[in-house]
Amino acid sequence: MARRYDRNVTTFSPEGRLHQVEYAVEAINNAGTAVGILAVDGVVMAGEKQKVTKLLEAPKSSEKIYKLDSHVATVVAGLTSDANILINEARLAAQRYLYQYGEPIPVEQLVERVCNHKQLYTQYGGQRPFGVKFLFAGHDKHFGYQLYLSDPSGNYSGWKATCMGQNSNAGQSLLKNEYEETMTTDACVKLALKVLHKTMESLTADNLDLFSLKLVDGKMVHTVYAHDTVADLLAVVKEEQEAADRAAEAKAAQTLQSTTTTPA
Repeated sequence: MARRYDRNVTTFSPEGRLHQVEYAVEAINNAGTAVGILAVDGVVMAGEKQKVTKLLEAPKSSEKIYKLDSHVATVVAGLTSDANILINEARLAAQRYLYQYGEPIPVEQLVERVCNHKQLYTQYGGQRPFGVKFLFAGHDKHFGYQLYLSDPSGNYSGWKATCMGQNSNAGQSLLKNEYEETMTTDACVKLALKVLHKTMESLTADNLDLFSLKLVDGKMVHTVYAHDTVADLLAVVKEEQEAADRAAEAKAAQTLQSTTTTPA
């Protein structure tokens, strides 16, 4: 039944669904995991770099995190080729606003412009939706630090912490349990690594991009964590996770023993 309604992006199914948009979302769900967390003193983002072959040279392969303007950055999940088009649109919109008004574009306004461009590709025949999701992180004088998630339909929403890509449901569950609004950037970095440790099969410093955006002395500082720093942080997170797992196993064993023991 669905095959009758998925050949054209402008045709709704009887249930009111656009199947082409849903197919784009499925492509994203198979992409590398990405996570964004809002801290009191900045924004932290991390993403999995999926390498198709070990012959690829890491510094020259596709990036996961992109700088859009001095106060905005984004992490990508999905088709990199589609993302490049939208990233160029975002950078152009940011510079046009800066030239016209003499101040950086508000973060939400930039996100809205990108999402309007994405939504246009769900309205006209002969086109397909962009198969990419974005996590936008930024800071402006209106709302301070902000984190937005956008999908192929052109919809976007603000988040305190969220996850996208493979095993995003497991990541969201962990964020719900452990995220706190009073967390600092350092604490959010550890939480982001814990999320990726849970959602990725093999987490190493080689297949991970870690990024933070902070306001320092009135200037926005974009920090891409060095390989050695990421490796040290991963070692700490894995050690803490193993200790927590051992404690949970010991508690479970103690509970089981107490329930099976009967009084004489």
